[in-house]
Amino acid sequence: MNDGGLPGVPSEERIVLHVDMDCFYASCERRRDPSLRHEPVVVGMGYEAGEAHGAVATASYEAREHGVESAQAISQALNHLPRAVDADDPDGAVGHYRPVDMAYYESVSEEVKTVLHEVADTVREVSIDEAYVDVSDRLGWDGAPVFARNLKARIHEEVGVPASIGVAPNMSTAKIASDHDKPDGLVVVTPDEIRPFLAPLDVKRLHGVGPVTARELRSMGIETAGALAQTDRHRLVDRFGARGGDIHDYARGHDDREVEPVGEPKSLSNESAFTEPTENPDRIRDRLLTLIKQVTTRTTQHNVLYKTIGIKVVTPPFDVHTRSHSLSGPVDDPALVERIVLDLIEEFEERPVRKLGVRVSNLSFVDADQASLDDWEQSPTESNDTDGTPVQPDGGTATENERSRQTSVFKFV
Repeated sequence: MNDGGLPGVPSEERIVLHVDMDCFYASCERRRDPSLRHEPVVVGMGYEAGEAHGAVATASYEAREHGVESAQAISQALNHLPRAVDADDPDGAVGHYRPVDMAYYESVSEEVKTVLHEVADTVREVSIDEAYVDVSDRLGWDGAPVFARNLKARIHEEVGVPASIGVAPNMSTAKIASDHDKPDGLVVVTPDEIRPFLAPLDVKRLHGVGPVTARELRSMGIETAGALAQTDRHRLVDRFGARGGDIHDYARGHDDREVEPVGEPKSLSNESAFTEPTENPDRIRDRLLTLIKQVTTRTTQHNVLYKTIGIKVVTPPFDVHTRSHSLSGPVDDPALVERIVLDLIEEFEERPVRKLGVRVSNLSFVDADQASLDDWEQSPTESNDTDGTPVQPDGGTATENERSRQTSVFKFV
């Protein structure tokens, strides 16, 4: 066990978290309809209720137990797991099929990534359902398990979807760790545990090893990451070129890639949930003022200007409403943000509120003339009321990565 210092003391070793949302589309559907919890859920791309066309985008673990798999034709999935209305056996297993609702899934993803940006300065958003977080400047290794456990709990409590988290000294190992104990897993691999953790794994689990490369490695008598790590490096480079050296490094637990954000953010936001929905105007105002301070402190620190100021209001059960106001030009003015946010929230007086968010968008990262303080009063207000269907946020791609469960010598926490 590597003594990484006291909890909360920054580590000399890199500490990387890979956060991977479990069966994300299905989890989002369960958040929207809690009666689906523990039921087989199939989300279909191109699927329509009552029809048999389209393909499986994701299937819950319960659905997979009946032979339903990602990329499978819906018609084939229905043969394995019929809908209730189509089932011949009323006592047999049935699936709950839903069409893909990308706008909703992206909105939930945005909530998760808002949490990640609140707990770490360095976040690399990889896709709609996964991200890397570097917390090396915040923690020692002794504090990493508690931090990851608290992050998992916060995502579950505030967003309402499960996540698996892997913690390791580098990106490639952290990703493997997050897949290792799905669903709802947490695996920590310290620097001293990295080689015994990787050694028994099938080579296909390594970053950069696809099905074709895995077959070629097996033809060379290399089945596991441990065997790959012990293989002569020159032999691998001769066979695979520079990539051979990379996968040799990954098998030995070496990965020097830094966790770097992808592109400039399109918005900055903070969100906060109440333990129970509240109609108390003082509690709502106080929470908004805290969120405003958090957001505007970040914009000022990073010299960011913004043209759009908005709020998100979540009312029971999980109905999401957004309101925003665009200015005539970019500003960095916390007082103006407060004026607009408190004006926008008035529409929700005497309504129970589960969660609040404050966002600034249409960002500028270069010096620019600021708009006049009063220009916003002449600008038209943008409104977005989703009536229970969250609006689509900026950006996002749709990929999901869920793999099988294994065991080894590393630490489950």
